[in-house]
Order: sequence, then C-alpha cells, then structure tokens
Amino acid sequence: MGCEEEVLKIKKKLDKMTASDGDQTQALDILKTLQGLPINFQVLSKTRIGMTVNALRKASTDEEVISTAKQLIKNWKKFVPDKKDDDKESKEEKKKDKDEKKEGRSSNNNGSSSSSGGSSRPLSFPSSAPPTTDSVRLKCREMISNALKMSEIPDGVVDTPESLAEKIEEAIYQEFHNTDAAYKNRLRSRVYNLKDSKNPQLRENVLRGVIAPKKMAVMTSEEMASNEMKALREKFTKEGIDDHQLAIAQGTKTDLLKCGKCGQRNCTYNQMQTRSSDEPMTTFVLCNHCGNRWKFC
Repeated sequence: MGCEEEVLKIKKKLDKMTASDGDQTQALDILKTLQGLPINFQVLSKTRIGMTVNALRKASTDEEVISTAKQLIKNWKKFVPDKKDDDKESKEEKKKDKDEKKEGRSSNNNGSSSSSGGSSRPLSFPSSAPPTTDSVRLKCREMISNALKMSEIPDGVVDTPESLAEKIEEAIYQEFHNTDAAYKNRLRSRVYNLKDSKNPQLRENVLRGVIAPKKMAVMTSEEMASNEMKALREKFTKEGIDDHQLAIAQGTKTDLLKCGKCGQRNCTYNQMQTRSSDEPMTTFVLCNHCGNRWKFC
C-alpha cells in the first residue's frame, strides 16, 4: 500500500474521531503512525491530512494528543512553500517600480522648473565616497559629520553632512594612503576649523558646495580662517615688515654702539627723519646678537 493510500485511510478514521461523540481513544496511536510515514508536500496537498489533524487538535482534550498533533503540523509546514516571502518580494518590486516612476516624473518636473526659473540648485547629490570598514576612518568621518552639524543646517545644501564628511575623509586618505599621524593631524585641523563658532562661514560654504570636499581636504589653516582672522593676520604681518624695515633696510653695521641688554657691540643702525626737517634725524639701532631694538636722537 502506498503512502498516499495509507494516509487517506488514517484520515477517514480521524474524521470519525473529530465528529460529535467520536471515540478518540486510539487518536494518539494513529498520530504516531502518521509520524512514521514518509509524507511529502504532494501527499499533504492531495489528502489534506493537515486540516484533519488540526481539527483533531482542536477537538481533543488529551494534552499528549494535542502536543503530538501540533508537532506534526509544525513538521509538515516545512514542506509548504512560503507564500508570504513571495508576496513580500512582489510587493517590494511593485513599490520599487512605483517609486522609480514617481522619481522620474519628479526629475522631469524639476528639470522643467529649473530651465524656466534658472535655478542653479542640483537635481541630485554628487556620487558618494567608497565605503570603508576601517574603524579609524569611520571615526574620523563621524567627527567631520558632527562638526558639519554643529548648528542648524542652512538652506541650499548640496549634500548631507554624512556624505560630505565621507568625501572629505576619502580625499585626505587618498593623499596619505594610511591613517598615520599626518593623516590624523589633517583631520583634526578640518574638525577644529569647522567647529569654530567664530567662523560659521566655513561650515556653510562646505554645506552649500562653495568649498568642494576635495578642496576642503587640502586647505591650509590660513585659507580656512575667518575673514576677521585673515585681516588680523595681514595687519600683524604688515606691522612686522614695517618694524623690520626700520631696523634692517639700508642699515649700517657698527661696533661703536653697545647693546644695553646683552652688552655686545654687534649692531646695525638706520637713520630716518621722523620729526620736522630742521631737527636731527632719529637713529634706530638693532642688536644683531639678541635682537634688542632701541632708538636715540
């Protein structure tokens, strides 16, 4: 007798047991017989034995019968194809197609609007940086991203802070090809300047695309400085040049003058007319040994 025929015979017996006032004294033995049969999906679909066993489970008050029936049903479910997964994949594919069509329409609309309105805002973000699993590089990317998000994100950004941080870090890594001290120092200077509350313009320029990630990766401290700091540095530089020119430009070396600070007679002096023309010139002296400067009339 084949397995399918044996299952059909058992099914008839179980159907009688699940009927009202049915005798279930042999239910456990029959279920154990089912456990020993080589039942497959084809047998399950043709005989529908699973529905019968489930009906017995609901009708029985014997805990052992209920437990054995549950185990049988659990084992048989493994043979049944998972329709939920198929339905889920089908829904995801439909949703993806729908989103792509929607994005296509949106891009067309944006393109038309951009052409008519003359907007310079990009329709899509630039390509992202290659991913990495290096813990040091990931931490550095996070630090730059947090620096870019120090305060409210301005209007007109060209990319997300996370993506911009990845591109800046990638550009620095491509220069050094490792995460040594030079790489880390370069990263720290980017983070420090981006977090500078007195220089918000730098952060906004990066977010708005005025400063590209590759440019940000190689900028010097002077280039990243705020306009106020640049003006101050320029002022100091000019004052320093002027001060040196007074002491050195066209100066004359002499050993006749003695430095009051170090006592050496290695000096350079320069004379300039700083008062009215009928008064003597002022002599500026520089000690070439210790750098001490003084003047006398």
